[in-house]
Amino acid sequence: MKSPSALRRVLRTATVIGCSGVLALGALTACADDSSESSTAGETSQLPSNPATGDPVKVGLIVPEGGAVTTPMVREGSEAAVEYLNNNGGGIGGHQIELVVCKQQEEPASATKCANQMVEQQVSVVVSPLGAQGAVMLPIIAGAKIPFVAQAPVSQAEMATPGSFMLSGGIVAVLAGQAATAAKDGLKKVTLIIGDSGDAAASVKALGDPMFQRAGVALNVVTVPVGAADLTPQITAGLADNPDAVSILGDTRQCTSVLKTLQTVAPDASKYLIASCLDKPVLDAVGNEAVSGAKAFTTVNLSSDDPSVTQYRSVMAQYAPDTDPAGLAYIGYQVMTALGELTGLEGTVSAQTFTTALSQAKNVPLPAAPGITFTCDGKAFPPLTSLCSKAILVSDVTSDAKLENTVVTNN
Repeated sequence: MKSPSALRRVLRTATVIGCSGVLALGALTACADDSSESSTAGETSQLPSNPATGDPVKVGLIVPEGGAVTTPMVREGSEAAVEYLNNNGGGIGGHQIELVVCKQQEEPASATKCANQMVEQQVSVVVSPLGAQGAVMLPIIAGAKIPFVAQAPVSQAEMATPGSFMLSGGIVAVLAGQAATAAKDGLKKVTLIIGDSGDAAASVKALGDPMFQRAGVALNVVTVPVGAADLTPQITAGLADNPDAVSILGDTRQCTSVLKTLQTVAPDASKYLIASCLDKPVLDAVGNEAVSGAKAFTTVNLSSDDPSVTQYRSVMAQYAPDTDPAGLAYIGYQVMTALGELTGLEGTVSAQTFTTALSQAKNVPLPAAPGITFTCDGKAFPPLTSLCSKAILVSDVTSDAKLENTVVTNN
């Protein structure tokens, strides 16, 4: 059991990391994916015929849309998942889903309005796939005893509030996965490059150091100035000890600038990359050769021919044909479809039965994330009791920037 001071330190660290990480949301969503041709076109299949016939269940959906950060593709992925569940996937415990949608503009006033709307509409569960307003909405939603479900945490409230359920571990899963991968591959030193916003670097180090130490790997956290035109001096100095791998944490702009610099100062460096560093705008700017041979740490693998990924492509093709599955639609799809995987919801459904079903969820597959499961008993990463998983998909990045040889780490 951690001491109260240790608990506060972990929560503070995770909060700063989450808040700094959401700064990437603007860049990530602004350009995810602006092409008319999907970069992950793959096989589709016929959807099953299992329509839901039970009494409707109200499910709330809150998404960032209409403000400075807007993610219509997340809503579209969620809505496609609802169509699939209602028409093909047996609904939620056999019940039809009645979706209540609210768009918040990534600021407190609209987020508060959405949270209050969910309470007024008496929804049985609130799905907020991503966004930075969880700390604003949770006191209202959890205060009304309505469970709150997201793909990954951003705020301290989302990480440790009773009634909050985070289906993946966010930065916790990334760091734990990188530490485990480095140890498995016999690496001794990893340098992590992050922007110098606030105390994000210190927080990443505070959370990452113990994970890497337990894995027998030294972690060196190097900060680079956000927005600087030339990162050569900082990255050259940061790589002076010849690390075995270089990890990049940041948004698409930071990924682009760091990868460009690495191509000049350390073209042969082994790289650990998160999803934002493999986004289409980054690849357009740096070329596939800049990421070829890297290790990718993600919660989705759209290059896979796994049935769960084929189903995702098929659902999007049928119910959201104008939405590129290569963008952020999968986040909404994953969280909404996961509700259909829960058990114990066959009878009368209320917020309490949803809370019980989520709390008792054990080794439930995360849709479109082959091999990742979630268990919401609070034990995935104590004391962050709302995390339902710290698993991550680790893949090799090919010369054409696809993912292969994917394995699940820390499931």
